[in-house]
Amino acid sequence: MDQNAAIAALTALSHATRLDVFRLLVRHVPEGVPALTIAERLGVKPSTLSGHLSILKNANLVSSTRHQREIRYAADLTAINALVGFLLSDCCGGRMRNCSDILTLLQDPC
Repeated sequence: MDQNAAIAALTALSHATRLDVFRLLVRHVPEGVPALTIAERLGVKPSTLSGHLSILKNANLVSSTRHQREIRYAADLTAINALVGFLLSDCCGGRMRNCSDILTLLQDPC
């Protein structure tokens, strides 16, 4: 991931609703969630949600698939892994022992 893509992803995630949407979608990988279900679960108007989903999609953080009249959105874990990798690429000056807290979190996020 290059710096411009990282900035786009971070900008997309810098809004509370978009962050909530992304966190919801991450919990439902790989099947995704229909747009109307996202709106209902988060208490967001569908018209407002559409704009947020578009921003996340333009930042390559989510993808969409159409099933007849339903549009289902899914988090792109490859993109988020690339973002985390970009953010941590220079972590701790190459001294992994200094990153033990981060590595533990990444290995067992729950």
